[in-house]
Amino acid sequence: MSTMLFTLRRAYEWQAEIRKSRFRALATPVASAEAALDWLRTATAADASHNCWAYRVGSAYRFHDDGEPGGSAGRPILAAIDGQACDRVAVLVTRWYGGIKLGVGGLARAYGGTAAECLRRAERTPIVVMAHLRIRCRLGDLALIEARLRAANGVVTARQFGADDATLDLVLPQPDVDEVLQRVTNLTRGQVGVQRMD
Repeated sequence: MSTMLFTLRRAYEWQAEIRKSRFRALATPVASAEAALDWLRTATAADASHNCWAYRVGSAYRFHDDGEPGGSAGRPILAAIDGQACDRVAVLVTRWYGGIKLGVGGLARAYGGTAAECLRRAERTPIVVMAHLRIRCRLGDLALIEARLRAANGVVTARQFGADDATLDLVLPQPDVDEVLQRVTNLTRGQVGVQRMD
């Protein structure tokens, strides 16, 4: 069984002081790797000691230590994103150095912990994977099928009509596909054709 993933409803900020250094985490929802990089360029604080970041958008991810020891900042931020079951998210943790060295372990805990706390507190929304389907049915069954699809949060994106039949292209939440198709098949007594389009 796959884990439910979340993205953020809106940008969120969290700050912490750790051994006289100030850490500020900014987290935002992003639709693509390019959007993440664009946001990171604009959110970076020019007066900070370090601007470390990570993002994940599906299988695409990157992280950056910005001068901190390798593996002490960007990777823990990415681990926080994954640990909070987030996707389509970018996190920037900015540090203003306060004069006390934290060591690699202390930095990893500070960056990862600040990012994780920011994501924990942010308002999140589940990511619902949509399935793209094509259904071919008799014209007499069309109204009933469309009513069932609407009730299951299906959205018809295109319709084509033949002499005796109709073809519907639609999107439907992936977790509901099997149940909805079973209902449609029962409703039409098996007189329906279904094709996955993804």
